[in-house]
Amino acid sequence: MKLDKIEIMNDEELLQVPCGSVFAFDVECYSNFFFIAFKCLENGKFVTFEQSADFSMNLQKLQWMMWRFCIVGFNTRNYDLPMITLASKGATCNDLKKASDYIIKSEAKITPYTFEKHYGLKIGNFNHIDLIEVAPLMGSLKLYAGRLHCKTMQDLPYHEAHNLTKEEAEVVRLYCCNDLNNTELLFNELASEIKLRVEMSEEYGIDLRSKSDAQVAESVINHELQKVLGYAPKRPILNDDTVLKYAAPEFIEFQTPVLKSIFETIKNASFYLDALGSPIMPKEIEKLKVKIGNSVYKLGMGGLHSTEKSAHHEATDEIIIADNDVESFYPRIILNQRLYPQHLGEAFLQVYEKIVNTRIDAKKAAASCKKSGDKEGAYRNKVVADSLKITINGSFGKLGNKYSTLYAPQLMLQVTITGQLVLLMLIEMLELAAVEVISGNTDGIVSKYHKSRHDEVRQIIAMWESRTNFKTEETRYSQLCSRDVNTYIAVKLEGGDPEARFLDEKLGCKTKGAYSERGSALNSILSKNPETLIVMDAVLNKIVLNKPVEQTIRNCKDVRRFVSIKNVKGGGVKDCQYLGKVVRWYYAKDEYGCIQYLNNGNKVGKTDGAKPLMTLPDSVPSDIDFSWYEKAAIDILEECGYYKTSCTIPLF
Repeated sequence: MKLDKIEIMNDEELLQVPCGSVFAFDVECYSNFFFIAFKCLENGKFVTFEQSADFSMNLQKLQWMMWRFCIVGFNTRNYDLPMITLASKGATCNDLKKASDYIIKSEAKITPYTFEKHYGLKIGNFNHIDLIEVAPLMGSLKLYAGRLHCKTMQDLPYHEAHNLTKEEAEVVRLYCCNDLNNTELLFNELASEIKLRVEMSEEYGIDLRSKSDAQVAESVINHELQKVLGYAPKRPILNDDTVLKYAAPEFIEFQTPVLKSIFETIKNASFYLDALGSPIMPKEIEKLKVKIGNSVYKLGMGGLHSTEKSAHHEATDEIIIADNDVESFYPRIILNQRLYPQHLGEAFLQVYEKIVNTRIDAKKAAASCKKSGDKEGAYRNKVVADSLKITINGSFGKLGNKYSTLYAPQLMLQVTITGQLVLLMLIEMLELAAVEVISGNTDGIVSKYHKSRHDEVRQIIAMWESRTNFKTEETRYSQLCSRDVNTYIAVKLEGGDPEARFLDEKLGCKTKGAYSERGSALNSILSKNPETLIVMDAVLNKIVLNKPVEQTIRNCKDVRRFVSIKNVKGGGVKDCQYLGKVVRWYYAKDEYGCIQYLNNGNKVGKTDGAKPLMTLPDSVPSDIDFSWYEKAAIDILEECGYYKTSCTIPLF
């Protein structure tokens, strides 16, 4: 077997690897070729198994590896483990290809249980972690690898129905090993999430390592509920034509005729359920535009949102910009109103309240320990707080999922609508006192006022807190630059953290939406495609440090900050060269044309002047078009209101 470009571990070396060590693994399957590769994450060496015309698998060694080590992969629970189990029974390449087609091409989803039943075998309970659920938003391994700036982006080199030659088999072996490099990248990026799951698994006696946040939440709450109830909770059954009504808490009241009318509209509205069982916002509410002061707000099942566009606000010695977020907003709505799924009863509140309060206490303890210099205490309490945050946040989505034991659409409706109404109450109270609210979003508001009115503003907020039984946390901003309510840069008055990972955090900025390097899911780079990150670096440096955009862009030596990644359905091509289903590029001088969809020849968005970069070089390409990136930075500074006009803006 030729694998000249990777380092193979011999049996003597393998025996020295401690039991439980982590190996990434992957499977490739053709009618005449079956290949399994493991990569030791401690030493970077590979162990491979092959069934082909030239090689037979050492099944005893394969089974020893599977049971001895912690094996990590991507979608391995549904595909690789069943395939390896079948291979370990002595299946031929042709048999394995038929099994692969059975998993991939069946109209109905083939679960491990379905596979076991079909083939009359049992998949072992291995020490195994599947990253597909832990990673956010269910992307492909190729997409995650691109978001992590992997060295080489590569599709399967030959169609799965192809019979491989010896030369082609060598290409597939290397491809498989490259996939393991990408699996390792993903595993390392998710290390903190996995560590939390390991610790939670030990605490609750449930293997949570391969579960999403929502799955973790459901497992933990069900586990605790069973202790209280004395039996395992079951999901309720609701009719598809169920109609819900919002029941307003007594403390919600409005002062102005407009908001009183809107309140009546909401109370009289009928809420239906979507296919998953989640409440749908009625059209008569969805179309409402609530004007309070100079701002307009819209209601939706995702929360309250203001509708500002291209707005720039700056604090001074006389002007305060304050962000007031409600502490544990949705959990507090549940606990304050004593809301619970009807089929679970008050046992749910008993479990949920303990989780919420424990998290709040741990979060406060972590902050206190950090302030006093107790690093060990800060870390220990942060772990507790973060693990319980997973449970709290993950559980909310399950309230609108009819397949969940936590399913409670009425509860979800009560929480989301109450959250929006109480924020509108606060906004109304402030605006009636002539305090300008410049933004509102889901769980908080941003206001702008003269410093002489600070005590008055605090009194209004305190009155609202007393009436609603919520608490707010205040953050001061020196600047707020908004494209819209979901895409903005807020510069914190307190400054940043020089040791932070991301530039916005180093500079003390809160970035959201298109202006953030991270996506909303897990606040992670894994939930968002990188798109010319150097542009936002230049924007942030300009806003916070008044650093010329040209200086940031031209002095950057990291090629990863210049690239864009995009998922291209069916695959992308440029100049008749196939690139793959996930493409990576940069903008180059004298580069003409665009990347096109293979299937129809249409242009892939934002690829005019794009030069493919499927393998990352060690340095910034000499033909990079710096002027393209500089113009993009200027455009953002205009759209967020930092620059007022486009005709008089210099590059520096």
